[in-house]
Amino acid sequence: MITLQTNIADNLRQVRERIANAAIRAGRKPEDVTLVAVSKTKPIEAVRAALAAGQTVFGENRVQEAAEKFPLPGATLHLIGGLQTNKARDAVRIADVIETLDRPRLAEAITAAMAKEGRYPSLLIEVNAGGEAQKSGVPRDDADAFIADCKARFGDGLLGLMCIPPHDEDPRPHFTWLADRAARHGLKVVSMGMSADYEIAIECGATLVRVGTAIFGGRS
Repeated sequence: MITLQTNIADNLRQVRERIANAAIRAGRKPEDVTLVAVSKTKPIEAVRAALAAGQTVFGENRVQEAAEKFPLPGATLHLIGGLQTNKARDAVRIADVIETLDRPRLAEAITAAMAKEGRYPSLLIEVNAGGEAQKSGVPRDDADAFIADCKARFGDGLLGLMCIPPHDEDPRPHFTWLADRAARHGLKVVSMGMSADYEIAIECGATLVRVGTAIFGGRS
């Protein structure tokens, strides 16, 4: 009988192997790539099963859903969904990393929330690499100025950049652009790549990959 625990553990093992192989192909060390297991829409039982299988870093889209599962002993929480300014304080309260800083008003809200909560999650700037109107993220043309402003505001708390490329295009140009932009600004973390393209992202320089479906199955 295949249990939830067994299924998730097997999926994690396969994803980790593919991450390691992709890193080696790119002349990189597998340990330089962190797997963020995207547990959005999944029950706490699935998160616990992944944690029992050795997965410690998780990604959630919505603050309210994340707050129902985290904090969880031994787990690190990344918020990877678009963040409204009125949710900034809740996000600062529960997240270890906020990956979707994308506009000045949100930067201001996060700054105020950090001061009130006395808690300082690390931050990534989300860039709308494909210029898609329906997606959040700072536009490419505004990225350099926004990165500079956030570095001045948050200092070492700003770790890097994140993007979600257009699903109907070759992701390589977008991934390469993001990795290059991070390097230009001295930012070491590049969050890119999901279940369908994380191996390509690793070959392009990803240090974080966000994988959900390949670990937990389709959306609930």
